[in-house]
Amino acid sequence: MKKLIQIAFIFLATLTVLKAQESPKEEDFYKMITPPIPEGIILEVGGLTTMPNGSLAISTRRGEVWIVDNPTSRTPYFRKFATGLHEILGLAYKEGALYCAQRGELTKLIDKNGDGKADVYETVYQWPLSGHYHEYSFGPKLAPDGSFYVSGNVAFGDEEWWRGESRVPTRGWIFHITNDGKYEPYATGVRSPAGISMLNGELFYTDNQGDWMGTGAIFQVKKGGFMGHPAGLKWAGLPNSPVKLTEKQFFAERDNRQNKDAQGRAIKPENTLNEKPQFLYQLKEKYDMVQLPAVWLPYGVHGVSTSELILDDTKGGFGPFTGQVFVGDQGQSNIMRVVLEKVKGEYQGASIGFRSGFQSGVLRMAFDKDGSMFVGETNRGWGSAGDANQGLQRLVWNGKMPFEMYTVKAQPDGFEIEFTMPVDRKSAEDLDSYNVSSYLYKHYPVYGSPPINTEDVKVTGVKVSDDNKKVRIVLAGMKQYYVHKISLEGVRAATNSWSLVHPDAYYTLNNIPDGEKLKVSELKTTRSGGTKPGTASASAATAEKEHVSPDGKGKPAAGKADVAKVPTFEEVKPILQRNTCLACHTTDKKVVGPSYLDVAKRKYTNEKIVELIYSPKPENWPDYATPMPPMPQVPKADAMKIAAWINSLAK
Repeated sequence: MKKLIQIAFIFLATLTVLKAQESPKEEDFYKMITPPIPEGIILEVGGLTTMPNGSLAISTRRGEVWIVDNPTSRTPYFRKFATGLHEILGLAYKEGALYCAQRGELTKLIDKNGDGKADVYETVYQWPLSGHYHEYSFGPKLAPDGSFYVSGNVAFGDEEWWRGESRVPTRGWIFHITNDGKYEPYATGVRSPAGISMLNGELFYTDNQGDWMGTGAIFQVKKGGFMGHPAGLKWAGLPNSPVKLTEKQFFAERDNRQNKDAQGRAIKPENTLNEKPQFLYQLKEKYDMVQLPAVWLPYGVHGVSTSELILDDTKGGFGPFTGQVFVGDQGQSNIMRVVLEKVKGEYQGASIGFRSGFQSGVLRMAFDKDGSMFVGETNRGWGSAGDANQGLQRLVWNGKMPFEMYTVKAQPDGFEIEFTMPVDRKSAEDLDSYNVSSYLYKHYPVYGSPPINTEDVKVTGVKVSDDNKKVRIVLAGMKQYYVHKISLEGVRAATNSWSLVHPDAYYTLNNIPDGEKLKVSELKTTRSGGTKPGTASASAATAEKEHVSPDGKGKPAAGKADVAKVPTFEEVKPILQRNTCLACHTTDKKVVGPSYLDVAKRKYTNEKIVELIYSPKPENWPDYATPMPPMPQVPKADAMKIAAWINSLAK
C-alpha cells in the first residue's frame, strides 16, 4: 500500500511539473467579459467611442445611438440617445456633441436641454448615393484640426456581384469634411474601407479582400493617393480631385505590362487567369501617387474581413503593447496586433495574432479609461466565426506578461525581433528554431489572390543580444515588396520554457533599410538537426505522410500513389488552406458559408462541386447573405480532391 501511495505521489508530482511547463494561451492573459445588455436592445455595433466622462457611446446598424454609463460596472446603464438614423457605421465625439456617418450624410447629434437625449439632428454634409445596398459609409474620424474623414464603399456589379463599381462620386473614395462643412475628395482606390482610423495624427484605413485586393490590408492614406482599386478613378478628373491618375492611364499601363513578354513581344492571354502576374508595386514604380499597403494581412490566417484600426494609448493599462496598433476582423471574429515602422519614408511592418474567440464579428474597438478594450460586434448579412448576431464585449488584461514578439523590425540583412521577456539562449541560437518564407499577392480583377511566388528563405545566422531580449536573424536574401512570414516555433522563454503565444509574424517589406550588415564572425550558425516544424526535414516528413513530393508540386512520392483513395482531412487541409477555403467554411459548422457536411448532403457529384467552385450559384443557398465569389484560380486537381473529400463526409 505504501508503495502504491509513493507511485501515486510521483505521478501527481510529474503531472504538476508538466502542467507548470505547459505554455499559456491567449485567454491566460486577456479575459473576455460580456456586459449584461437589457432585454430588447439589439447592439449590431457600427461605432464606438469613449466620452470624456467615461461613458461609452455606441451606434448601431439599425440607426440607433446608445449611451452606456458606468460601462465597466456589473450593472451598466443603457439609455437611448438618438434613433431613426440610417445604418450608422462610425461615431465620434467633439466639443459636447456626437457625430455619426449615416449611409448618406455626416450628422451632428446635440443634446440642447441636457436630458440625455439628442434634440437636434443637424446635417453637416450630405453626399450622393445611387441606392445600391453595398454603398456603406464608414467614419467619421477626427483630424488633428477637428475636421472629419469618411470612407465610401463601392457598389457591387449587377452581373458579377463581386466586381466593385463607383456609380456616384464618393464611392471608392476617402473624403474630407472641413470644419465649415465643405466637401473635399481626398484619395481613391479603396474597395471596402471598413476601418478608417487616425493614428498619431496620420490617416490610415483597412481594406477587404475582393477584386483588385488580393487580401485584407492596412494603408496609410495621403492626399491624392491611389490604393489599387480602379472603380473610383471614374471621378479623378473632376475639378476638385487631388488624384492625378486616370482610368485610361491605369488600364493602359496594366495592358502595357500584361501584353508583352520578357523580350517585349506582344502577347494576348486567353483569359484573366492566364495573364502574366501583375503586382501593385509595378504600378507604383511608374506613378508615385500609388500607395502600397503598410501591412498585408494573410487571408484566412489573420482574418477575412478587416475592420477597425485602433492605437493602444493606455500607457500600459492594456499590457505591454502601448503605442502599437490593433486591428479587428469581422469574418473571423478576432483581433490582430500590428507593429509598424517607417523605412525610407514609407510605413511597413508585421501582423501578429492577438485574441480570437469573440462571440460575433469584430467591427469596432474603443479603450476605456481603465485600460480595457470594448469590442463592438455584428454579423447580420456578413457572416462570422462567432455565431451571435450582435454584441458588446470587453477585453481585460490580467497583469501577467505573455511571451510574445514585442517588435519585428527590418534590417539590411534580415530582421531584429524583440521579445516581451528574455529568451532561452540555447533555443534562440539554434537555426532550426526559425523558418522564413516570402510571397506576394496578385493585383488583378479576380476576387482575391492566393499567395504566389512563395519561396523558403534560408536563415544563415542569428545573434542574441546580451540581455537575451532581442534576436537578429540574418537571411540569405530579402525581397522588396514581399510579405515575409517569420516563424519562431523553436524559441523558448528563459525563465519558464514557454513557447510564444503567437509564433508567426507576417512582415510586409516595402523597403529594405540601409545600414551595416552583421559579420559572419558575429553570428551563431549551428543547427540542432531535429525536425522542428517548418524545417526541410519536417517538410519531407509531412510530404511522406501526405503522399506528395517535398517540393509541394503534387507529384506522388514513389510507391505511395493511390489515385482511387479519397483524401483524408489531413491530406486535403493544406489544399483548403492554400486556396483560403477555410476562411469561410468548416467541416461541420456554418460560418460565412455552409459547412462542408451540409454541402455533402446535397449529393452533388464530384464534377458538379468542381463546377460550383468555379461558378458558384448563390441561389442554391438563399439562407446565406454573403455569396461565394468565383474561385477559378483553384487548380483542377486541387478542386477534384476537395470535391472527393467533401462527398466522403456524407458516408
